[in-house]
Amino acid sequence: MAMAKRQNEPSDEIPNLAAPGRESEYNWGFRAVGVAVSKLAAPIVVRRGGGILVRLKSEWPAIIGRDWAAVSWPTALGRDGVLKLRAASTAALELQHRAPLLIERINLFFGRLVVTRLVLVQGPLPLDSPPSRAGLRPLAADRTELVRSGLSGIADPQLHEALARLGRAVGGAKG
Repeated sequence: MAMAKRQNEPSDEIPNLAAPGRESEYNWGFRAVGVAVSKLAAPIVVRRGGGILVRLKSEWPAIIGRDWAAVSWPTALGRDGVLKLRAASTAALELQHRAPLLIERINLFFGRLVVTRLVLVQGPLPLDSPPSRAGLRPLAADRTELVRSGLSGIADPQLHEALARLGRAVGGAKG
């Protein structure tokens, strides 16, 4: 025997969303997906620390200073707060000694505990560029004469030339 359906039971039918009274509520045209994707992806990026690493890389010189940024680069940030830092081999030992200071600067920048430990990996930096030579100002006539008179007692020609170059560099350095 078939059982009678009660009025309060849910129906197995799919509701018609495009009912005549609801057409104005829905816009079925094309939409940009960028906003929807960013809303969906934002919690994942925050949970995995991706946003922090991107911000860390983009603000690296401001966070730790130009001197340290010239010899180091953040490469990865683990869930446990371990920051993998690529370091120039000439500065790795100094960076290791300064690790607590660097961690403090990073955490202070973000306003919360982001980095707990640094792991240094020695090697070339990804943004490593050859050092640029700053141009020297031409030496003024009175300074040229001062350098020349100071070197008048030097008999060795190689030493005389080396000291003359040094005098021109010091006297013509940009100030």
